[in-house]
Amino acid sequence: MFARLCAAALALSLLLAAGPGGAQVAQKPLVRIAFGSCADQTLPQPIWDAVLAYRPQLFIFGGDNVYGDVTTADLRDLRTAYATARIVPGMARLRQSVPHLAVWDDHDYGVNDGGGEVRFKAESKALFMDFWELAADDPRRSRDGLYHAVTIGPPGKRVQVILLDTRWFRSPLKPTDQRDAPGKERYLPDPDPAKTMLGSAQWAWLEERLREPAELRLVVSSIQVVAEGHGFERWGNLPAERQRLLDLIRRTEAAGVVLLSGDRHLAALYRESAGTPYPLVEITSSSLNRPYHGSREPGPNRLGGVYGDTNFGTVDIDWWEGTVTLAVRDEAGQAVRRTAVRLEELRPR
Repeated sequence: MFARLCAAALALSLLLAAGPGGAQVAQKPLVRIAFGSCADQTLPQPIWDAVLAYRPQLFIFGGDNVYGDVTTADLRDLRTAYATARIVPGMARLRQSVPHLAVWDDHDYGVNDGGGEVRFKAESKALFMDFWELAADDPRRSRDGLYHAVTIGPPGKRVQVILLDTRWFRSPLKPTDQRDAPGKERYLPDPDPAKTMLGSAQWAWLEERLREPAELRLVVSSIQVVAEGHGFERWGNLPAERQRLLDLIRRTEAAGVVLLSGDRHLAALYRESAGTPYPLVEITSSSLNRPYHGSREPGPNRLGGVYGDTNFGTVDIDWWEGTVTLAVRDEAGQAVRRTAVRLEELRPR
């Protein structure tokens, strides 16, 4: 297994080469990217066969990559979760053969819906870095949180992947006043301008990344960004921070932003044009093996219905046509939700 892990690391190193500003650049353009979230290591994970059959050049683990909520100071449950995940056959095959990136969500962070207040987050981070085998000089080892970015591809065909940490710095959310009521299930929007989603250091870092050159930017947020109509975790819980993100994209004139999210145990596509620098498209893919079959919720800016079965997401880029196709795929790899956007649409107005 060690030899195979080394082979996967070599594949990623060949795909990525040092570039300006600490970003990453490679000469071969990306055209096939897959991503997913919410993989319960205690349950079967047959979906990896379809993921591997899709033959992605890159896979993005979008959070809840294991379920190991921290209940004791020794992080026993999270350690066990990672140990079990290491030997899940499909995940192991993908990690051994496909370049991949990862960020966490609440259940590999340590606490359901947890934010900056979580007690053992530093210890959880250490386990994350060990499992994902981050290099000794990886910048995530020397700063708070797990935000990270790479840029892949030659000029004119560059894909920037920005992995946001929506846990480490996040302020407490405002609890609902009517639990399980439609649109108010767990949380209410909190307009307090002092509250933060990313924290000052990550916001400053994100501005620098958005000013770097790229034709397509996949901004990975473990929680949904533009999705409306529900009261679970989302950027809309902190509306000032959501608007700050939209304003930052406009101010930096960052073209090509497409949003990838997970967390919800359902999949869907969204498009938002109100208050945005250009139409923002979001694809939510969740769960790899733990879906919520009874998913029903309003979706005022959703493209079609939710998909409540096992799924993964894909991003297909046609550089010659200038199009990006986002798809939710089922356990057999068939596209069950799909939308396309032209890169020329993704430019600040």
